[in-house]
Amino acid sequence: MTLYLLAAALCGLGSFVSGSTFSPARPPAIPLAVKSPYMQTWLEVGQDGGSGGVLPGYWPGPQPGPVAGSNGAVTAWTGFITVDGMTYTWMCAANINGVVPPSVNQTSFEYTSTRSTFVMNVANKVSMNVTFLSPITPKDLKRQSIIASYLSVTVAAIDGASHAVKLYADTSAEWTSIHNTDTAQWSYSANNGVASHKSWRQTQSEFNADYPDDAAHWGYWYWSTAASSSMTYQSGADVTVRGNFLNMGDLPNTQDTNYRAINDNWPVFGFANALGNVSSSPVETLFTISHAQENAIYFDGANGDVGVPSLWTSYWASDLDMDYSTMASLSEATDNQFAGDSVIAGGQDYVTITSLSARQAFGAVQLCGTTAKPYLFLKEISSDGNIQTVDVLFPAMPIFLYSNPILVKYLLDPLFENQEAGQFPQTYAMHDLGPNYPRAIGHPSGDGEYMPLEECGNMIITTLAYAQRAEDNTYLTQHYKILKQWTGYLVQEALIPANQLSTDDFQGQLANQTNLALKGIIAIQAMSEIASKTGNAADAANYSDIAHSYIGQWQEMAVVTDANPPHTNLDYQDDSSHGLLYNLYADRLLGLNLVPQSIYEMQSAFYPTVAQTYGVPLDTRSIVTKSDWQMWTAAIASRSTKAMFISLLANWINETPTNRAFTDLYNTQTGDFADGAFIARPVVGGHFALLALNSAPPVASG
Repeated sequence: MTLYLLAAALCGLGSFVSGSTFSPARPPAIPLAVKSPYMQTWLEVGQDGGSGGVLPGYWPGPQPGPVAGSNGAVTAWTGFITVDGMTYTWMCAANINGVVPPSVNQTSFEYTSTRSTFVMNVANKVSMNVTFLSPITPKDLKRQSIIASYLSVTVAAIDGASHAVKLYADTSAEWTSIHNTDTAQWSYSANNGVASHKSWRQTQSEFNADYPDDAAHWGYWYWSTAASSSMTYQSGADVTVRGNFLNMGDLPNTQDTNYRAINDNWPVFGFANALGNVSSSPVETLFTISHAQENAIYFDGANGDVGVPSLWTSYWASDLDMDYSTMASLSEATDNQFAGDSVIAGGQDYVTITSLSARQAFGAVQLCGTTAKPYLFLKEISSDGNIQTVDVLFPAMPIFLYSNPILVKYLLDPLFENQEAGQFPQTYAMHDLGPNYPRAIGHPSGDGEYMPLEECGNMIITTLAYAQRAEDNTYLTQHYKILKQWTGYLVQEALIPANQLSTDDFQGQLANQTNLALKGIIAIQAMSEIASKTGNAADAANYSDIAHSYIGQWQEMAVVTDANPPHTNLDYQDDSSHGLLYNLYADRLLGLNLVPQSIYEMQSAFYPTVAQTYGVPLDTRSIVTKSDWQMWTAAIASRSTKAMFISLLANWINETPTNRAFTDLYNTQTGDFADGAFIARPVVGGHFALLALNSAPPVASG
């Protein structure tokens, strides 16, 4: 493993003020190490029992699903600093035999798409710049395939003097399993100038074969730093290792070989760095935390049930060979691109939204397979443990479509491969590839959550969106048969939807759903475009005729013309109802021009009349809303209505009492969780809906 010491320019030292400030907002939870479905460590912030955004004094924790986090699980991460013989806490809430070192004074926090940066004042003598970097490199699949996050600590004197400084940081065996009774094992090595503590669940269970879970029970965790002469290390009980640093200022370079349950004297893996006399010139220490699994997914594809390797195994011979050397510059480029494009598309409030969403969206997916056949597998997270959930992939799509369209293909490929191999007997598209990530075993008996209209529309629209941007008509030809099969289902069912679920399944079943029907009709027109691009002229004409006929009938049933102002209803039979018409976005995303401009204008005028404190309710069945669908709606709204949606969501980020990773489902009046809180879901990729339109094809002529 090559450890690249990030340049001091990773993050500049900030000015100090009284009390911590937050830029661009105070988020509900701060991403620390968020890089895959199994690397999910956040600092809870919000008013519902969070830290208030202060790093020292609080334990970070995992938030991958309905079990982790809610059961008190933590991924312990501890930091101390000694300045002129006095020790302070800069990360965590460690109690060492009754001794709790005083906390440093956090003065500011800032987040970007890839970084969370804390600035701290230590006794008015030195400043600390603590940056957690979880790289996002959409166009560099080699680097994106590495499941690693970085912790950079930069120290500099601020009082004109120099000070003797020692720095300590550790992780615990809790990273290996959320079950503290599991037995952990560990080792230490120093190779090629890199010192690493390696830890793992002693009884490995590849693909979580022993029981479904939200944390990985196989693979190896590496906690690493530079193996310099000023660095010392130790593994052992938390009170022993941390106590040695508090008492001596260094560690004895020893390993505890008494492998045991995680909660048995809590094994930790510490590094101490003697920084010497630190002046105003910043001194940086870099740590990495990485998770290495050779095989990542169990997949029922064209070749039956097989183990799919992590993509990094195609680039490096072993987990110790991985090269992190360009992560800082690549991530800086991502930060600049995402922020710059967001400012242009929606102003500073939009940057507040997209910057907080990026790591969460990419943290729910993992690159697998080989360079010849890559896959991007997705975990639904919190609302379910499903893998490759189509109606989660669909709202998440904009960030991948915007940042590198090939990623959308890699998301779709496993779904096509399984169904085209005859592993799903229904004529409609299936809901997901399996109930429990990482087991993509499909539904060969034809079961799974029943959302036929929803998923057929999602698959057709997403496939065309990818092919348009990649100019990949071959992909459309390859999958034409099954796309046509799904379109046949839509021709029969889309105009008058049966009593069934949409993606908003928490709202329950409903017949004649206006928004769901619109998705199906747009998908039929999308299939006309697919047919045209693949030389199937007769199909193209037929599907276009059907779609145009349906959209005219849809307007007759969907538009409440005598309302003030007029708007579409939630379901055809109830003119007292309304909802976010977010599926209209697909018409603009694909450049179809199927839906009259008057519908866009009508809805834009209507939404401000039903807006609440923190957003526009999803529909008249409740006062909850979905942040992803609001941004889909904003992307196609008038300038003023777009600004309203963006402002309300940005205000929610800064004021919500929730204290978990960005929830996409919340109460529009209180800003708090809705029932059945959604946490850390990849659908926040939908917040990039405005940016995905940057590459949309020109709107087709009438």
